[in-house]
Amino acid sequence: MTIGLIPGSFDPFHNGHLEVVERASHIFDEVVVAAIRNPQKSEALFDLDERRDMISESCAHIEKVRIVSISTLLVNVARDVRATAIVKGLRAVSDFENELQMAQMNRSLSGVETLFIPSSSDHSFIASRLLREVARFGGDVTQFVPAPVAKRLAALYPGGAP
Repeated sequence: MTIGLIPGSFDPFHNGHLEVVERASHIFDEVVVAAIRNPQKSEALFDLDERRDMISESCAHIEKVRIVSISTLLVNVARDVRATAIVKGLRAVSDFENELQMAQMNRSLSGVETLFIPSSSDHSFIASRLLREVARFGGDVTQFVPAPVAKRLAALYPGGAP
């Protein structure tokens, strides 16, 4: 059985993330999406449980997806879920440098390979950081996020997304 592990902070989960999960589901027998608490990033907008719930609701139409939340080394999670590969989405060339370095470190630590899936041009500019900023200032981000995420953003920022 092949298992693709898709890690990320997913704060919030957006359509670019969803595209990677959907495409990975055609490659692997199972896809595990791991919402990670990333201490290198600023204070999270949503806690891990909220992110896990949003991802689960957003991916409900994909049969072979499992959602977990973690706050440990990714290679430990890869071992625990028996991942065949770590899957990372790439939006632009600028993502590649950082992701390549992480892939090499993860392979060195665990032997697990990383598979890169380039996003479509429809999603290549979407970043959680930008969505948080737009929503915070009252902008409508509904076209960039799945409905369950738009609903939570609207509750958090009543003047923003419907």
